[in-house]
Amino acid sequence: MKTEPLIAFGPVPSRRLGHSLGINNIPPKICTYACVYCQLGRTIRMRAKRGAFYEPERIFRAIRAQVVHAREKGEAIDYLTFVPDGEPTLDLHLDRAIEALQPLGIHIAVISNASLIGQEAVRAALGKADWVSLKVDATREDIWHRIDRPHRALKLASIRDGMLEFAAGYRGKLVTETMLVAGVNDGADHVEEVADFLARLKPARAYVTIPTRPPAEPWVRSPREDVVMRAYQAVSRRVARVEYLIGYEGNAFAFTGNLEQDLLSITAVHPMREEAVQALLAKAGADWPVVHRLIAEGQLVALEHEGRKFYMRKLGARPGG
Repeated sequence: MKTEPLIAFGPVPSRRLGHSLGINNIPPKICTYACVYCQLGRTIRMRAKRGAFYEPERIFRAIRAQVVHAREKGEAIDYLTFVPDGEPTLDLHLDRAIEALQPLGIHIAVISNASLIGQEAVRAALGKADWVSLKVDATREDIWHRIDRPHRALKLASIRDGMLEFAAGYRGKLVTETMLVAGVNDGADHVEEVADFLARLKPARAYVTIPTRPPAEPWVRSPREDVVMRAYQAVSRRVARVEYLIGYEGNAFAFTGNLEQDLLSITAVHPMREEAVQALLAKAGADWPVVHRLIAEGQLVALEHEGRKFYMRKLGARPGG
């Protein structure tokens, strides 16, 4: 018996997009890449040629039904997000699908690995979305092949040129995502090159991420905290707004009144300077023993960088132990 594909899912909480209703416009797992860190496992079918998968009208019906259901339950939806089990721009009708969804009056996002952005039609389709995320894991050919393992038809130079051309004309919100894998793309020189390229793209926000879920390849590991910190600082010197995403799904942006929760959620996204931690402690009417205990419990780590002391959430730690 053939199972019906799940086109709509959510809404789910997203640190980047608030409440996001997902759109699965690609059958699993058809992709242009076979990234070593992919949480969906190894790519079943490598493909670099765009094709038709689900009719835009079918996508619209599935999403409209999910929107109605969510609203009946009183759930908010901030974005309709193309985040399938493969690369969304492989969909030849992505532009039509976006247009079909626009009458719903909800912002539309696309999370892409940017592999096909060298094509004018792909740039045009992405240009119809309100928010676009592009992957920038590598700027060197050899490293790109090691971490993203692209389809043999793809060329990194074309992808980089396509990203720059898209960024220059895009009127929505452009963000980037760079996944760091220990011993693959996290070397200081390479990270500086990635940061230089991001400076040329001028994204509204750049995300530095690490593998937090079981990867496609069991040898994949996250970099050390000091390496993540170094990468964050390198990008911060060139891009106005930078965040790192290291796995904690808590309330990362608001002061909750719970000091420990606030320290761990904020430092899961931004390293905090010593003086910023002091200010937070003062606001909460507390002192440094709270921080020292979180360090002793392995939930927080203190790092020195460029003559300053920073605090960040320990990689792999979960608040409360």
